[in-house]
Amino acid sequence: MSAAPHDDSTPHEGPIRTPKQLVVAVVLAFVVPIAVIVLLANYVATANKPGAGTDILAEEAVAKRLEPVGKVLVKDASDVAALKTGEQVYNAVCAACHVAGVANAPKFGDVAAWAPRIQTGYEALLNSALKGKGAMAAQGGGDYSDIEIGRAVVHLTNNAGGNFPVPAPAAAASAP
Repeated sequence: MSAAPHDDSTPHEGPIRTPKQLVVAVVLAFVVPIAVIVLLANYVATANKPGAGTDILAEEAVAKRLEPVGKVLVKDASDVAALKTGEQVYNAVCAACHVAGVANAPKFGDVAAWAPRIQTGYEALLNSALKGKGAMAAQGGGDYSDIEIGRAVVHLTNNAGGNFPVPAPAAAASAP
């Protein structure tokens, strides 16, 4: 099988037959894509189209994103009213483990579990609470003054049969 010889003497046929058709085809080949690009860019740039069901650009949402991450709180350690009670500190930090007995923490009000600890004395219990013991982090992971942690220790132990006095700030204790 041999290929048939190709005859180059016949005229070529195509869709463009006149110079006017050639000019129109060239102009349209450039103008149509540019017009489509301009229209798409205009559509994307000018329309406000947040995602369906979102209020990401609402004034409240923007204000919330712009508010400060944290706040600085300056406390006066000698101001007795500014100090938390033992119950407040216990509820904020200690209860996470001492309510359920997580990681062998003695449960709140469990006289049998607290009795040997109470016999070691307030100072030993306070030292364990301040520095951490076993799985418990220093201050139970909170950020309180020594007096506030002491108040939480007294709250825990006195509810399990202890009889420790509630610690007071040095300035308040020495006041008449």
